[in-house]
Formats: sequence, structure tokens, C-alpha cells
Amino acid sequence: MSRWFIVLAGGLFGAGITISGMANPAKVQNFLDVAGIWDPSLALVMGTALLIATPGFSLVFKMSSPKYAEKFSLPTRKDIDGKLLLGALLFGIGWALSGLCPAPALVALLTGGSSFFIFLTAMFAGMVLHRFVFKA
Repeated sequence: MSRWFIVLAGGLFGAGITISGMANPAKVQNFLDVAGIWDPSLALVMGTALLIATPGFSLVFKMSSPKYAEKFSLPTRKDIDGKLLLGALLFGIGWALSGLCPAPALVALLTGGSSFFIFLTAMFAGMVLHRFVFKA
């Protein structure tokens, strides 16, 4: 049952990304271009996601354990360090330049565009490089 739920949730998430335009790099870049051709429609997408997710998280955290796992796996670190700031900076720069972040890039890859393949290749190369540099 849990595998079907994961497939359904992933398909719903991918459909939402596609319908909202978040898999379209130009739409994302126009959202980030507040001094130029600003497209505020993705703010509506993000706000709607918060309206749906916030009560959902509230309900989930009232449960004693998750439905499809043995226990909750939540981050324990609360500090902000240089690695976190650098990662956030690199993510933001990459998002602004490419108009993509990981999930929309995976969804957009289904269109067959080579630029999405190049983005994902670079992203995975960065993950491998991080593993070697920081011995995670």
C-alpha cells in the first residue's frame, strides 16, 4: 500500500509542478525578476502550497508515528553555519540562473529537453563532489 501512495503522491506533485508552470524556467526567472518583467503568479502557487501543507503538517505531528514508516525522521540541528549559508547561496544562484530547482528539473526532463538533462547532470555532479569534499 505505501508504495502506491508514494507513486500517487509523486505523480500529484509532478502534475502540480507542471500545471503551475514551475517546470518552465522562463516563468520562474520572470518571478525572480522583480525589477523587470515580474510574474507574481508563482507567489500564488507558493501561498496555496502553504495553505495546504500547514494544516497537513499540524495533523501529522499530532500522530505518535508516521503511517508508512517506523518513526519520524526530522532534522535535529538548529544552528546556522557556513556550509548551510553557502549551500543556500549556491541553490539560489542556480535557481535564478537556470530557472530550475531539483524537483521541477526532474519533471521537466520528461519533456526530453537537453537543457534539463544538462542541469540534472550538473546537479548530480555537485552532489558527488560534495560527498568527496566533505566526506559525508
